[in-house]
Amino acid sequence: MNLEQKVILVVEDNPVNMELVVDLLDNYGYQVLKAINGNEAIQIARDRCPDLILMDIQLPGMSGLTATKILKQDDATKNIPVVALTAFAMGADELKAREAGCCGFITKPINTRELPRQVSEFLSVD
Repeated sequence: MNLEQKVILVVEDNPVNMELVVDLLDNYGYQVLKAINGNEAIQIARDRCPDLILMDIQLPGMSGLTATKILKQDDATKNIPVVALTAFAMGADELKAREAGCCGFITKPINTRELPRQVSEFLSVD
């Protein structure tokens, strides 16, 4: 049985991290869109309306939190769940991510065994 393929936008400026996340999600049957900065992420989100956005917080130029705030203020993208990808897992960072509009966060380095389960959980939250 082929379920509707979910579309995930991965926003990551580090090529190694991007490849790892994209490969993992590809292997689990997700359609993956890629952006390497906040402006590109906003444009792709508006054009393609993905089911989930995995947003790196530390991006060149516009931060992932700023991009998330912009997405959450836009009627076209405000209902897309955004999950922060961060190497910083301190309590204050989680609070900042939630204040920006993220529904959760995944810490880096990415746990390859946990990522597909985490993504599945975020997709099932309405």
